[in-house]
Amino acid sequence: MVKDEKATAADKGKGKAVDTPAKDAAAKDKKGDKKDKKDEATEELSEEDQQLKSDLEMLVQRLQEDKPELYKPSLDQIRNFIRTSTSSMTAVPKPLKFLRPHYEALTALYEKWPAGENKTEFADILSVLGMTYSDEDRLDSLKYRLLAPTSDPGAWGHEYVRHLALEIGTDNARRAKEGEATPNKELLNLALSLVPFFLKHNAEADAADLLFELDSIELLPPYLDENTYARVCLYMVSIVPLLSFPEDVKTLKTAHTIYRTFNKLAQAITLAIRLNDVELIKDDFEAAGDDIALKKQLAFLVARQRVNIECEDEENAECFNNTRLSEHFLALAKELNILDPKTPEDIYKSHLENTRGPGASVDSAKQNLANSFVNSFANAGFTSDKLMLTDDDSNSWVYKNKDAGMLSATASIGMIHQWNVDEGLAAIDRFMNVSENHIKAGAALAVGMVNSGVRSESDPALALLNDDQWLGSKVPSIRRSAIMGLGLAYAGSQREDLRELLVPIIVDFSFELEISAMAAIALGLIFVGSGDGDSAEAMLSAIVGRDDASQLKNKWSIFLSLGLALLYVGRQEDADATLEVLKAAPEPIGTATGVLVEACSYAGTGNVVRYQSMLWHCNKHIDTSDDDQKGDDLYQSYAVLGMAIISMGEDIGAEMALRAFGHLMHYGEPNIRKTVPLAMGLLNASNPQMKVYDTLSRYSHDNDIDVAINAIFAMGLVGAGSNNARLAQLLRQLASYYHRDPNALFMVRIAQGMLHMGKGTLNVNPFHTDRSVMSTVSVASLLTVCVSLLDARSFILDAHHYLLYFIVPAMHPRFLITLDEDMKPLPVSVRVGQAVDVVGQAGRPRTITGWQTHNTPVLLSYGERAELEDEEYIALSHTLEGLVVLKKNPKWQGKDN
Repeated sequence: MVKDEKATAADKGKGKAVDTPAKDAAAKDKKGDKKDKKDEATEELSEEDQQLKSDLEMLVQRLQEDKPELYKPSLDQIRNFIRTSTSSMTAVPKPLKFLRPHYEALTALYEKWPAGENKTEFADILSVLGMTYSDEDRLDSLKYRLLAPTSDPGAWGHEYVRHLALEIGTDNARRAKEGEATPNKELLNLALSLVPFFLKHNAEADAADLLFELDSIELLPPYLDENTYARVCLYMVSIVPLLSFPEDVKTLKTAHTIYRTFNKLAQAITLAIRLNDVELIKDDFEAAGDDIALKKQLAFLVARQRVNIECEDEENAECFNNTRLSEHFLALAKELNILDPKTPEDIYKSHLENTRGPGASVDSAKQNLANSFVNSFANAGFTSDKLMLTDDDSNSWVYKNKDAGMLSATASIGMIHQWNVDEGLAAIDRFMNVSENHIKAGAALAVGMVNSGVRSESDPALALLNDDQWLGSKVPSIRRSAIMGLGLAYAGSQREDLRELLVPIIVDFSFELEISAMAAIALGLIFVGSGDGDSAEAMLSAIVGRDDASQLKNKWSIFLSLGLALLYVGRQEDADATLEVLKAAPEPIGTATGVLVEACSYAGTGNVVRYQSMLWHCNKHIDTSDDDQKGDDLYQSYAVLGMAIISMGEDIGAEMALRAFGHLMHYGEPNIRKTVPLAMGLLNASNPQMKVYDTLSRYSHDNDIDVAINAIFAMGLVGAGSNNARLAQLLRQLASYYHRDPNALFMVRIAQGMLHMGKGTLNVNPFHTDRSVMSTVSVASLLTVCVSLLDARSFILDAHHYLLYFIVPAMHPRFLITLDEDMKPLPVSVRVGQAVDVVGQAGRPRTITGWQTHNTPVLLSYGERAELEDEEYIALSHTLEGLVVLKKNPKWQGKDN
């Protein structure tokens, strides 16, 4: 039976509805004479087309005759007509169009033919004709292609191969729906036969997509060569955020295998870091062999993520341990001419504030405390300031603070000397043996801060703090600071000796909850993202074992939950067993901890299901007017932060989250509303987008002062280290607006200090290496600060403002410094501009736009990318960011040649 109404391939691609013979007569009558006239018009063919049509019909007639000797010549002629035809992009090739009415007759004829070479060739041609058939259930192109296994699909051209790949994916999806766990072997072999064609014709994305459909991406590497591997890997890595577990891990491992095959060790080790596989990182590092310069570059990439790798070679160990980070940072400061210390007043610019009447300045203790923080933020890493580091101990700034203020003021010395261990410990030493306990506690915290992100064989932080005078002190503030100091100093190190120190403090219920909670946070930071079983067991026993309701509703209990959650940052399904155990934990801490663990385990993945789970938690209304219900709504606050944690690093997900936050601010409960600004800050750390900070500026005037205070802090977090002029102006206006409110004014000052962090040379964004790698340490650091602000009145605005120093592990220079093979600074010209996504683009498009040319060292803002101006040097890192080692290009002949 002939089906004239079958759709063309072009119509099918456009999704047009097609007529079938089953249409009733009434429908045909309605079309009237117009249809008949149109049919007559379409039949008016040129002489050439009429000849082609007649020839094809004659060949079809021959195939239907009982003359086997004519079959092969006829098939060859049909094949020749199809292959030599030309058509426009929107029209079906003429031979296919003229053969389509005979398609049903030809398929019926095929069934009658005996097996043999002719039948195979017939199937080959029917597979091509099947493209014009619109019934998706039949998948004729695939059906007949499998019946002609010896012929080459690529000989029919690109459109046919793409159509065949589409049908393979459709068929595999149908089989999976019917319960087939693995792809059909025949189907897989056919798919693999298409891969070389795609790769040869610059359709690398199509090749990868086809194997993704069949869940067999790991079979791709053998088909790649020098010309195709880079584009394939770029595409594979770019779609990882859109994949769910375990496909994302499999894809990263496959891309890693490809990079190793082509000896691209910098790219390979970056993927090993993303996989959080220490053994794989070590293997990649050793693969560099005797290439000393490359090994140092790989060590710099690993050090940025704070992965603890032991190395016997002193020079490599220096790179792994960030030993010279302070030296490089100060060299940058000298080059930019910003070595002169800043005072808090330089940051505030109070003369520009429009303050009328007496304000909060009467609360000098709060103002002095704010000055201590602002001074430390602004001068972080510069080893000098005009406030703390004076020679006159009797008139020291520390003594202008009172009680806990002394602790934070003393601790600020650690931030000012960040990464510079020798000078820092010398400056802290004079405060370690004073009689005032708050000052001693601050000194212990400063020791941890100055060692954060830098390691040395002598382990000064552990040597100093693991002492009866500090970790074993009977004074809670000193012991608490020593524990916090260890957490900051060894964040991400996964040191077992530290676990043995801290676990007994967590599980011993004779300790105050405050001490156990701080030990949980420190252990969570040290083993962040490791899923360490022993640490998790200790924290679970602390949560489940403390069944005294009054203890679990203690404000410090939130840090027990957080410590456990930090262990699972980015671990995805590894957290499932812990989530099951938490179902048996007493309420409200069980539910709240479960939400936080789930959020952290999918940090940076963009997992839509988990994101929706967080959003669902925000829907429930909880009556907190009853004292017994207090704390029951904490899980909702965690869920809001969870939305930011899950969607960070994935642009589309982040955009969706920002829209959802707007709805939550309109319709959410008070506990949700006060968390939204923190989540926005977390999502856009050191990324001052106008739409974000303008929204936060609006929230900073909210009637609910808790919302306003958190919005002010979030403004500082969004602008951290950027020196953004617009944000600075908004914060000065807020200082005038809240000049009568000491708490709000204190937070404005903190935000101002963060905005000018490191005089504009630092950032706290958790993503680095061209925004492809998420630092688990930075995520943990920022999350800890945000959790402490969920109850700002009890922590940051009370006597526990030192918790703000948990931001230290997230702080890192946003520089690009180029070094020669001897690790000496090597100034070169680089272009710095906005990064452009070139995934899947043809040719070699520019990776940056709107660039300016600078000499290194230079500062890189969020979303900026750098590239070398010429080819005089070869960069050993695939991204120009942080510390980059350059090698002289042996082929370079000078700019004039």
